Amino acid sequence: MDEPNQLKRAFIDAAAGAIAGGISRTVTSPLDVIKIRFQVQLEPTTSWALVRRNLYGTSKYTGISQAAKDIFREEGLQGFWRGNVPALLMVMPYTAIQFMVLHKLKTFASGSSKTEDHIHLSPYWSYLSGALAGCAATVGSYPFDLLRTILASQGEPKVYSTMRSAFIDIVRTRGVRGLYAGLSPTLVEIIPYAGLQFGTYDTFKRWTMALNRYRSSRVNSASKDESISSFQLFVCGLAAGTCAKAVCHPLDVVKKRFQIEGLQRHPKYGARVEPQAYRNMYDALRRIVQMEGWAGLYKGIVPSIIKAAPAGAVTFVTYECTSDWLESILT
Repeated sequence: MDEPNQLKRAFIDAAAGAIAGGISRTVTSPLDVIKIRFQVQLEPTTSWALVRRNLYGTSKYTGISQAAKDIFREEGLQGFWRGNVPALLMVMPYTAIQFMVLHKLKTFASGSSKTEDHIHLSPYWSYLSGALAGCAATVGSYPFDLLRTILASQGEPKVYSTMRSAFIDIVRTRGVRGLYAGLSPTLVEIIPYAGLQFGTYDTFKRWTMALNRYRSSRVNSASKDESISSFQLFVCGLAAGTCAKAVCHPLDVVKKRFQIEGLQRHPKYGARVEPQAYRNMYDALRRIVQMEGWAGLYKGIVPSIIKAAPAGAVTFVTYECTSDWLESILT
Protein backbone atom coordinates (compact mmCIF):
# COMPACT_ATOMS: atom_id res chain seq x y z
CA MET A 1 0.00 0.00 0.00
CA ASP A 2 1.31 3.43 -0.93
CA GLU A 3 2.27 5.80 1.84
CA PRO A 4 -0.37 8.51 2.44
CA ASN A 5 0.49 12.00 1.33
CA GLN A 6 1.64 14.49 3.92
CA LEU A 7 -1.67 16.34 4.28
CA LYS A 8 -3.65 13.13 4.72
CA ARG A 9 -1.12 11.78 7.21
CA ALA A 10 -1.26 15.01 9.22
CA PHE A 11 -5.07 14.78 9.31
CA ILE A 12 -4.93 11.17 10.52
CA ASP A 13 -2.49 12.04 13.31
CA ALA A 14 -4.40 15.17 14.36
CA ALA A 15 -7.82 13.48 14.32
CA ALA A 16 -6.63 10.36 16.14
CA GLY A 17 -4.78 12.49 18.70
CA ALA A 18 -7.80 14.75 19.33
CA ILE A 19 -10.16 11.79 19.81
CA ALA A 20 -7.70 10.00 22.08
CA GLY A 21 -7.14 13.12 24.19
CA GLY A 22 -10.85 13.89 24.51
CA ILE A 23 -11.81 10.38 25.64
CA SER A 24 -8.88 10.11 28.06
CA ARG A 25 -9.56 13.52 29.65
CA THR A 26 -13.29 12.87 30.12
CA VAL A 27 -12.76 9.43 31.65
CA THR A 28 -10.15 10.66 34.16
CA SER A 29 -11.68 14.08 34.97
CA PRO A 30 -12.78 13.16 38.55
CA LEU A 31 -9.22 12.29 39.55
CA ASP A 32 -7.92 15.43 37.83
CA VAL A 33 -10.31 17.65 39.80
CA ILE A 34 -9.21 16.05 43.10
CA LYS A 35 -5.55 16.41 42.08
CA ILE A 36 -5.98 20.11 41.30
CA ARG A 37 -7.77 20.75 44.63
CA PHE A 38 -4.82 19.18 46.44
CA GLN A 39 -2.21 21.07 44.43
CA VAL A 40 -3.71 24.52 45.07
CA GLN A 41 -4.36 23.89 48.78
CA LEU A 42 -1.68 25.59 50.85
CA GLU A 43 -2.54 23.55 53.95
CA PRO A 44 -1.34 19.91 54.33
CA THR A 45 -3.31 17.37 52.30
CA THR A 46 -3.05 14.43 54.71
CA SER A 47 -4.27 13.98 58.28
CA TRP A 48 -0.82 12.69 59.23
CA ALA A 49 0.83 15.90 58.03
CA LEU A 50 -1.63 17.98 60.03
CA VAL A 51 -0.66 16.19 63.21
CA ARG A 52 3.07 16.25 62.46
CA ARG A 53 3.28 19.85 61.21
CA ASN A 54 0.49 22.13 62.34
CA LEU A 55 1.32 24.77 59.72
CA TYR A 56 -2.03 26.34 59.03
CA GLY A 57 -4.60 24.53 61.13
CA THR A 58 -7.52 22.66 59.64
CA SER A 59 -7.31 21.52 56.02
CA LYS A 60 -10.25 21.33 53.63
CA TYR A 61 -9.05 18.15 51.91
CA THR A 62 -7.04 15.46 53.73
CA GLY A 63 -7.32 12.41 51.49
CA ILE A 64 -8.73 11.13 48.21
CA SER A 65 -11.85 9.49 49.64
CA GLN A 66 -12.57 12.44 51.95
CA ALA A 67 -12.09 14.91 49.08
CA ALA A 68 -14.35 12.87 46.80
CA LYS A 69 -17.08 12.77 49.46
CA ASP A 70 -16.82 16.51 50.10
CA ILE A 71 -16.93 17.43 46.42
CA PHE A 72 -19.92 15.14 45.82
CA ARG A 73 -21.80 16.47 48.88
CA GLU A 74 -21.16 20.15 48.14
CA GLU A 75 -21.14 20.26 44.34
CA GLY A 76 -22.90 17.10 43.20
CA LEU A 77 -21.71 14.63 40.57
CA GLN A 78 -21.07 17.45 38.09
CA GLY A 79 -18.39 18.79 40.44
CA PHE A 80 -16.08 16.00 39.27
CA TRP A 81 -16.32 17.30 35.72
CA ARG A 82 -15.94 20.98 36.63
CA GLY A 83 -13.85 22.72 33.99
CA ASN A 84 -14.16 19.76 31.60
CA VAL A 85 -15.22 21.96 28.65
CA PRO A 86 -12.05 24.08 28.67
CA ALA A 87 -10.16 20.87 29.48
CA LEU A 88 -11.46 19.31 26.26
CA LEU A 89 -10.79 22.54 24.34
CA MET A 90 -7.25 22.32 25.71
CA VAL A 91 -6.52 18.61 25.45
CA MET A 92 -8.01 17.95 22.00
CA PRO A 93 -5.86 20.52 20.14
CA TYR A 94 -2.98 19.63 22.51
CA THR A 95 -2.99 15.93 21.63
CA ALA A 96 -3.76 16.70 17.97
CA ILE A 97 -0.71 19.00 17.71
CA GLN A 98 1.40 16.64 19.82
CA PHE A 99 0.83 13.50 17.78
CA MET A 100 1.01 15.40 14.47
CA VAL A 101 4.38 17.00 15.34
CA LEU A 102 5.60 13.72 16.81
CA HIS A 103 4.82 11.84 13.60
CA LYS A 104 6.47 14.56 11.49
CA LEU A 105 9.67 14.37 13.55
CA LYS A 106 9.75 10.57 13.45
CA THR A 107 9.08 10.62 9.70
CA PHE A 108 12.02 13.03 9.26
CA ALA A 109 14.30 10.81 11.37
CA SER A 110 13.30 7.49 9.78
CA GLY A 111 12.69 8.66 6.21
CA SER A 112 9.29 6.95 6.18
CA SER A 113 5.79 8.00 7.25
CA LYS A 114 4.80 4.42 8.11
CA THR A 115 4.25 3.98 11.84
CA GLU A 116 5.75 0.47 11.84
CA ASP A 117 9.08 1.94 10.67
CA HIS A 118 9.22 4.35 13.60
CA ILE A 119 9.55 1.63 16.25
CA HIS A 120 13.12 0.96 15.08
CA LEU A 121 14.26 4.53 15.78
CA SER A 122 16.88 5.16 18.43
CA PRO A 123 15.41 5.67 21.95
CA TYR A 124 17.07 9.09 21.98
CA TRP A 125 14.99 10.15 18.97
CA SER A 126 11.84 8.96 20.75
CA TYR A 127 12.66 11.08 23.81
CA LEU A 128 13.65 14.13 21.75
CA SER A 129 10.63 13.89 19.45
CA GLY A 130 8.28 13.55 22.42
CA ALA A 131 9.79 16.57 24.17
CA LEU A 132 9.61 18.84 21.11
CA ALA A 133 6.07 17.71 20.29
CA GLY A 134 5.02 18.41 23.89
CA CYS A 135 6.43 21.94 23.76
CA ALA A 136 4.64 22.76 20.50
CA ALA A 137 1.34 21.39 21.83
CA THR A 138 1.67 23.26 25.15
CA VAL A 139 2.19 26.67 23.58
CA GLY A 140 -0.72 26.12 21.20
CA SER A 141 -3.28 25.13 23.85
CA TYR A 142 -2.08 26.76 27.09
CA PRO A 143 -4.85 29.37 27.70
CA PHE A 144 -7.43 26.56 27.87
CA ASP A 145 -5.24 24.74 30.41
CA LEU A 146 -5.20 27.85 32.61
CA LEU A 147 -9.00 28.30 32.36
CA ARG A 148 -9.52 24.63 33.19
CA THR A 149 -7.36 24.90 36.33
CA ILE A 150 -9.19 28.02 37.55
CA LEU A 151 -12.66 26.56 36.99
CA ALA A 152 -11.73 23.21 38.56
CA SER A 153 -10.14 24.76 41.66
CA GLN A 154 -12.72 27.42 42.59
CA GLY A 155 -15.22 25.15 44.37
CA GLU A 156 -18.51 26.56 45.73
CA PRO A 157 -19.72 29.28 45.63
CA LYS A 158 -18.36 29.82 42.15
CA VAL A 159 -16.18 32.80 41.37
CA TYR A 160 -16.74 32.34 37.64
CA SER A 161 -19.97 30.79 36.39
CA THR A 162 -18.70 30.26 32.85
CA MET A 163 -15.47 29.92 30.91
CA ARG A 164 -16.25 33.21 29.16
CA SER A 165 -16.52 35.16 32.43
CA ALA A 166 -13.21 33.70 33.61
CA PHE A 167 -11.53 34.61 30.33
CA ILE A 168 -12.81 38.20 30.37
CA ASP A 169 -11.80 38.77 34.01
CA ILE A 170 -8.30 37.35 33.51
CA VAL A 171 -7.67 39.56 30.46
CA ARG A 172 -9.11 42.58 32.31
CA THR A 173 -7.10 42.12 35.51
CA ARG A 174 -3.88 40.50 34.24
CA GLY A 175 -3.84 41.37 30.55
CA VAL A 176 -3.30 38.89 27.72
CA ARG A 177 -0.11 37.75 29.44
CA GLY A 178 -2.33 36.49 32.25
CA LEU A 179 -3.58 33.74 29.94
CA TYR A 180 -0.04 32.38 29.92
CA ALA A 181 0.64 32.57 33.66
CA GLY A 182 2.78 29.58 34.62
CA LEU A 183 3.90 28.84 31.06
CA SER A 184 7.60 28.75 31.98
CA PRO A 185 7.34 25.96 34.59
CA THR A 186 4.93 24.19 32.24
CA LEU A 187 7.51 24.13 29.44
CA VAL A 188 10.23 23.08 31.88
CA GLU A 189 7.90 20.31 33.05
CA ILE A 190 6.66 19.21 29.63
CA ILE A 191 10.12 18.65 28.15
CA PRO A 192 11.04 15.79 30.53
CA TYR A 193 7.40 14.70 30.89
CA ALA A 194 6.58 14.31 27.20
CA GLY A 195 10.06 12.99 26.50
CA LEU A 196 9.72 10.35 29.21
CA GLN A 197 6.13 9.49 28.26
CA PHE A 198 6.80 8.90 24.57
CA GLY A 199 10.34 7.62 25.04
CA THR A 200 9.40 5.01 27.65
CA TYR A 201 6.28 4.07 25.66
CA ASP A 202 8.38 3.28 22.59
CA THR A 203 10.90 1.45 24.77
CA PHE A 204 8.19 -0.68 26.40
CA LYS A 205 6.74 -1.41 22.94
CA ARG A 206 10.14 -2.60 21.68
CA TRP A 207 10.55 -4.84 24.73
CA THR A 208 7.03 -6.24 24.25
CA MET A 209 7.68 -6.93 20.55
CA ALA A 210 10.90 -8.73 21.44
CA LEU A 211 9.04 -10.76 24.08
CA ASN A 212 6.30 -11.68 21.59
CA ARG A 213 8.92 -12.67 19.02
CA TYR A 214 10.68 -14.87 21.60
CA ARG A 215 7.41 -16.52 22.65
CA SER A 216 6.30 -17.24 19.08
CA SER A 217 9.71 -18.70 18.19
CA ARG A 218 9.47 -21.12 21.13
CA VAL A 219 6.13 -22.39 19.85
CA ASN A 220 7.24 -22.43 16.22
CA SER A 221 10.92 -21.92 15.43
CA ALA A 222 10.05 -20.51 11.99
CA SER A 223 7.62 -17.95 13.42
CA LYS A 224 8.70 -14.36 14.05
CA ASP A 225 5.35 -12.90 15.10
CA GLU A 226 5.92 -9.71 17.09
CA SER A 227 2.48 -8.07 16.77
CA ILE A 228 1.25 -6.27 19.88
CA SER A 229 -2.23 -6.75 21.29
CA SER A 230 -4.47 -3.89 22.50
CA PHE A 231 -3.99 -5.07 26.09
CA GLN A 232 -0.20 -4.94 25.72
CA LEU A 233 -0.45 -1.42 24.29
CA PHE A 234 -2.63 -0.51 27.29
CA VAL A 235 0.01 -1.82 29.72
CA CYS A 236 2.82 0.00 27.87
CA GLY A 237 0.86 3.26 27.96
CA LEU A 238 0.01 2.76 31.64
CA ALA A 239 3.66 2.22 32.59
CA ALA A 240 4.82 5.18 30.48
CA GLY A 241 2.27 7.56 32.02
CA THR A 242 3.17 6.48 35.56
CA CYS A 243 6.92 6.93 35.07
CA ALA A 244 6.56 10.38 33.49
CA LYS A 245 4.13 11.74 36.09
CA ALA A 246 6.12 10.49 39.09
CA VAL A 247 9.24 12.33 37.91
CA CYS A 248 7.64 15.63 36.86
CA HIS A 249 4.92 16.19 39.47
CA PRO A 250 6.64 18.99 41.49
CA LEU A 251 6.73 21.25 38.43
CA ASP A 252 3.03 20.59 37.87
CA VAL A 253 2.33 21.83 41.41
CA VAL A 254 4.31 25.03 40.71
CA LYS A 255 2.40 25.55 37.45
CA LYS A 256 -0.96 25.26 39.22
CA ARG A 257 0.10 27.81 41.86
CA PHE A 258 1.00 30.35 39.17
CA GLN A 259 -2.26 29.70 37.36
CA ILE A 260 -4.48 30.48 40.37
CA GLU A 261 -2.54 33.43 41.79
CA GLY A 262 -5.03 35.94 43.21
CA LEU A 263 -8.09 33.72 42.65
CA GLN A 264 -10.78 34.55 45.21
CA ARG A 265 -12.21 31.42 46.83
CA HIS A 266 -14.49 30.79 49.79
CA PRO A 267 -12.52 30.81 53.10
CA LYS A 268 -13.54 27.19 53.75
CA TYR A 269 -11.01 26.18 51.08
CA GLY A 270 -8.20 27.65 53.17
CA ALA A 271 -5.56 30.26 52.43
CA ARG A 272 -5.37 31.49 48.86
CA VAL A 273 -2.32 32.09 46.70
CA GLU A 274 -1.90 35.86 46.80
CA PRO A 275 -1.16 37.89 43.64
CA GLN A 276 2.56 37.94 42.84
CA ALA A 277 3.18 35.37 45.58
CA TYR A 278 6.10 33.91 43.65
CA ARG A 279 8.71 35.87 41.70
CA ASN A 280 9.72 33.00 39.43
CA MET A 281 9.76 29.22 39.21
CA TYR A 282 12.79 28.79 41.48
CA ASP A 283 11.26 31.13 44.07
CA ALA A 284 8.02 29.12 43.98
CA LEU A 285 9.88 25.86 44.55
CA ARG A 286 11.85 27.38 47.42
CA ARG A 287 8.82 28.93 49.13
CA ILE A 288 6.71 25.77 48.83
CA VAL A 289 9.47 23.71 50.45
CA GLN A 290 10.01 26.39 53.11
CA MET A 291 6.32 26.79 54.04
CA GLU A 292 4.89 23.35 53.32
CA GLY A 293 7.89 21.02 53.46
CA TRP A 294 9.10 18.71 50.69
CA ALA A 295 5.70 17.03 50.78
CA GLY A 296 4.26 20.29 49.41
CA LEU A 297 5.88 19.58 46.06
CA TYR A 298 4.06 16.26 45.89
CA LYS A 299 0.57 17.38 46.84
CA GLY A 300 -1.88 15.46 44.68
CA ILE A 301 0.75 12.88 43.64
CA VAL A 302 -1.49 9.91 44.51
CA PRO A 303 -4.55 10.93 42.45
CA SER A 304 -2.13 12.23 39.81
CA ILE A 305 -0.45 8.84 39.36
CA ILE A 306 -3.75 6.97 39.67
CA LYS A 307 -5.03 9.26 36.89
CA ALA A 308 -1.85 9.29 34.78
CA ALA A 309 -1.69 5.53 34.42
CA PRO A 310 -5.15 4.99 32.86
CA ALA A 311 -4.97 8.35 31.06
CA GLY A 312 -1.73 7.36 29.34
CA ALA A 313 -3.04 3.90 28.58
CA VAL A 314 -6.38 5.13 27.18
CA THR A 315 -4.64 7.86 25.13
CA PHE A 316 -2.13 5.54 23.46
CA VAL A 317 -4.57 2.68 22.81
CA THR A 318 -7.23 5.02 21.41
CA TYR A 319 -4.67 6.82 19.26
CA GLU A 320 -3.22 3.59 17.83
CA CYS A 321 -6.67 2.10 17.12
CA THR A 322 -8.13 5.32 15.66
CA SER A 323 -5.02 5.99 13.59
CA ASP A 324 -5.09 2.46 12.13
CA TRP A 325 -8.83 2.77 11.40
CA LEU A 326 -8.49 6.17 9.70
CA GLU A 327 -5.49 4.97 7.71
CA SER A 328 -7.43 1.92 6.50
CA ILE A 329 -10.36 3.98 5.19
CA LEU A 330 -8.38 6.93 3.82
CA THR A 331 -5.49 5.14 2.15
